[in-house]
Amino acid sequence: MNSMRWAFVAVLAATLVAAGMVGISSAYHSGGAAECTGCHTMHGSNTYLLQGSDPSSTCLNCHQHTGDTGPTSYHSSTAPADMPAGVPPKQRAPGGDFGWLKKTYTFTLRGTPTTDDGNLFGHNIVAADYGYVVDPNNATAPGGTFPSAQLGCTSCHDPHGQYRRNANGTISKTGAPIANSGSYATSAEPTATSAVGVYRLLAGAGYTKGGVTFLGNPAAKVPSSYNRTEAATQTRVAYGHATTGGHVSWADWCKTCHSNHGAFPHPNDQQLGSTIATNYNSYVKTGDMTGTAATSFTSLVPFVENTSDYTVLASHAKNDNTYLQGPSGGDRITCLSCHRAHASGWNHALRWNIEYEFMVSGTSWYGTDTTPGDTNANKHRGRTSTETAAAYYDRPATQFAEGGQRLLCNKCHAKD
Repeated sequence: MNSMRWAFVAVLAATLVAAGMVGISSAYHSGGAAECTGCHTMHGSNTYLLQGSDPSSTCLNCHQHTGDTGPTSYHSSTAPADMPAGVPPKQRAPGGDFGWLKKTYTFTLRGTPTTDDGNLFGHNIVAADYGYVVDPNNATAPGGTFPSAQLGCTSCHDPHGQYRRNANGTISKTGAPIANSGSYATSAEPTATSAVGVYRLLAGAGYTKGGVTFLGNPAAKVPSSYNRTEAATQTRVAYGHATTGGHVSWADWCKTCHSNHGAFPHPNDQQLGSTIATNYNSYVKTGDMTGTAATSFTSLVPFVENTSDYTVLASHAKNDNTYLQGPSGGDRITCLSCHRAHASGWNHALRWNIEYEFMVSGTSWYGTDTTPGDTNANKHRGRTSTETAAAYYDRPATQFAEGGQRLLCNKCHAKD
């Protein structure tokens, strides 16, 4: 090993000590970095001594596993062997499954051969060892300047987990050692002598990649069991909003790469106001506006709560339907209200299919097996009903209006 590589290992070790991760023995990341050898090898062949050929491949060494039969803990990608044609990706984490990027659909629409290319389904991370390649459609992030060729897991997540939430509510890169993850509803809170990691090791103030620099970390809490089917109960991420103490809004955080989001027509990071909040809380399904605020939440249209109190957020992060409270006028819409952070079964990583005005066929999901034929192709867009159900996290189609369920834009706009 040459002197530069030894210097890198020494710097890495010093960084981990500064981050307070030496001797921590809980979950692998423990809110900060993992052990050095989880990602690096002492005698590696690439520049950063990574276990993979690039940063995202190194992440997927753990976050993808061939042989998964269903949602599996911290996995965020499904191996191609586990999702042959007609079979959907397996993971159901709130951010979505990168495996959708490898699912391309062809169908005939009004007499014209049409393709829904997997590259449209989310963030095209570059992970050579796992077959993830550069976005062929966008040289830079839509609405921004971040180079697509540099997009990877570490574009949004800090691999060394230096950002920490302190007892006084501030977020910093140095200070008390990180003793626990700060992501989960069950995570311990920071104390005078120990900090917790920020949500999902997200990049924070001063983190620079691809010529862009993040402003801070957004607030959130998630149930400890989060990668799961929502066939019976929903998984609720409690997203918070704040602009102080080292926090930024979710919209501002996404805007780091998508800086020209103001050119997009839909409002973002705005308070819902009483009219939209009332629509959301009343809307059950098309034709049914009898809902109540106490049970109106759906993870297909999440919102940002107007609080950064982590105790409050933790009490709202549930996976058993015990907290389904809808929004008030002071809560906000954000990017994640309509998009999944990683990828989804629909174009542009949307949470529902926006290409057709209806969502279900009678009491079944649209699919090539339930609505065959050219005239129906815009309904199923080449997907089987099993794939469509997976894109909706396995919800029964019977939860929606039989034969006439319109798009979930109506959860806020209620134009039915």
